[in-house]
Amino acid sequence: MPDNLNTSFAGADTQSWLKTHAINEVECFVPDVNGVLRGKTLPVAKFLKSLDDRALYLPSSAFLVAIDGRYSGSIDEGFAYQDPDMRMVPDLSSLCLAPGSPGRAYVFADTFHMGDRPWMASPRHVLKAVLDLYDRRGWRAVMAPELEFYLTAPNPNPDQPLTAPIGRNGRPESAQHPYDMQAMEEFEAVTRRLYEHAAIAGLPVETLIHESGTAQLEINLLHGDSLTLADQVLLFKRLARQIAQANGMHATFMAKPIAAQAGSAMHLHMSIVDRKGEPLFAGEDGEDSEMFSHFIGGLQKYIPEIMPLYAPHANSYRRIRPGHSAPANIEWSHDNRSCGLRVPLGGRAARRIENRLPGADANPYLAMAGSLIAGYLGIQERLARSEEAFGNAYKSKSTLPKTMEEALDRFAACEPVRALLGEDFCQTYLRVKSVELDLFQSVVTSWERDHLLLKV
Repeated sequence: MPDNLNTSFAGADTQSWLKTHAINEVECFVPDVNGVLRGKTLPVAKFLKSLDDRALYLPSSAFLVAIDGRYSGSIDEGFAYQDPDMRMVPDLSSLCLAPGSPGRAYVFADTFHMGDRPWMASPRHVLKAVLDLYDRRGWRAVMAPELEFYLTAPNPNPDQPLTAPIGRNGRPESAQHPYDMQAMEEFEAVTRRLYEHAAIAGLPVETLIHESGTAQLEINLLHGDSLTLADQVLLFKRLARQIAQANGMHATFMAKPIAAQAGSAMHLHMSIVDRKGEPLFAGEDGEDSEMFSHFIGGLQKYIPEIMPLYAPHANSYRRIRPGHSAPANIEWSHDNRSCGLRVPLGGRAARRIENRLPGADANPYLAMAGSLIAGYLGIQERLARSEEAFGNAYKSKSTLPKTMEEALDRFAACEPVRALLGEDFCQTYLRVKSVELDLFQSVVTSWERDHLLLKV
């Protein structure tokens, strides 16, 4: 492909861009409440026609699908049986090439009622609404996600534990190799293709490192617009799974895929600037601003109440436990990774807070929206942050919910956040998550068979 061709759309004439890249079909994505990409694949002529006649539809039950593929039902039984259509409107700013699939492009779509009212159960609309709150105050949120994941050997039997894949030397990793360059080389076939495909899709991958788990990797995306980055997180997950599978492996973004290994996080670095791009989290003297203090205070107050947005599955809570390489607290400190909220080192322009609590399994739109809402409420309510934590914050007492059941109960009762996220979304999300929890609790585990079968 010639170097002078733009591989992402970036505002060009749609028809010309599609023709230039010889696109013959477009995958149109609608992320559901779990971050699963649902939608339609369209011939390019149908895609272009839909931009004019706005006649691209998807059943509204797409937002009621549980993670196991079952419908969770609806609060309104009549609505559930009717299952009305939503109008899909492609966001052309997200149009990009589909790496590894010549003639194919990807695009994200927003969903609307037939009268063009946003379908607010959509996580993409939820994040847009939160960003609009900031815009009304003359603020712009800047985000940078760090995403951890594991490469594993193929696992056709879910009753068997996951194991490390065979590396280039013909052996699986058997010990931890954090930041080890030689260990990274074992998976060069995967990592090289990840960089290549990310570049084709326009994903701003900054760094890729070996994390502390066996065959655990982490990628950093360049800071920027929250909505764009949420799209890019889901695209990266799709590409990583495809590339791993093509190399005889699996890529998993489960929060705690292997019991004896570290969990996988999606750390979110956040800052706020004004419309001119001036940083608002530090004054001209370089000291923390009052806004920054209140933002952290909001995170500390509301994160424990809205944990399902950061830890959306029962497995997520296996990661957030003391002594399991993940903070189980809402302490804050400068450059201290044992704290749930870390202020990285840097000058005024780099002043930010890192929320280390979201798991890699979190829906990026909702993890970002939840973080920004908590900070927004902290500013609005002028909440004070706690005293800075020093030393080993892993020893701090946790105020976070320890189970999905407790987390859902606390989220359901958090009225300030529900008021800002909207009842359409909150009721839908709680419905799906409650059904998933019920399905999880109905499973008899291998631990129960191992320890209870012949002893009780």
